[in-house]
Amino acid sequence: MNTHMTEEEQFWKGEFGTEYIDRNKGKNLLASNLNFFSKALNQVGVINNCVEFGANVGMNLRALQLLYPNIKLKGIEINESAANELKCSIGEANVYLGSILDWNPDKFFDLVLVKGVLIHINPEKLNVVYQKLYESSNRYILICEYYNRTPITIPYRGHNNRLYKRDFSGEMLDLFTDLTLVDYGFSYHRDQGFPQDDVCWFLLKKI
Repeated sequence: MNTHMTEEEQFWKGEFGTEYIDRNKGKNLLASNLNFFSKALNQVGVINNCVEFGANVGMNLRALQLLYPNIKLKGIEINESAANELKCSIGEANVYLGSILDWNPDKFFDLVLVKGVLIHINPEKLNVVYQKLYESSNRYILICEYYNRTPITIPYRGHNNRLYKRDFSGEMLDLFTDLTLVDYGFSYHRDQGFPQDDVCWFLLKKI
């Protein structure tokens, strides 16, 4: 059990993480997410199940439900308020309330999703998270994060050491030789129809 949470985890578990909820939900975001995943998963085909690392209230998983009506969903979320809302969307049994670092996969998933979460993980813990992403997947891993070729830290809403940019997918490709890059793309915050938060996405597959 992770008895010593990182400062980043405490940050998202607490008041800031709760305040994040209201800024990141609604009909417009759901529409943008639906457009986003229809592009990012264009080459995937049928997905029977998915786990999302850092699912928040489930805006990404709700979009996936629209794309794949029969999909079985699971979410990992550290903030209790967000997890309670998530339970209303995908069922209490499908929500793990706690740290990603504590979660151990009990099954394989067709799709493992992480979107806007790796950027907030303590860099010293990234390899642990990479291992969990890898072990959870039997087919695809979709990484959707801010990108930078070399690791950098930037201020986040007035807070230091809370947002880290780097080549997350490249690091996973280097760590796990049976992963291959299937597709990648970029979504722009000025998109007039379906904006996202300048996210780069990378679809990896186990071969």
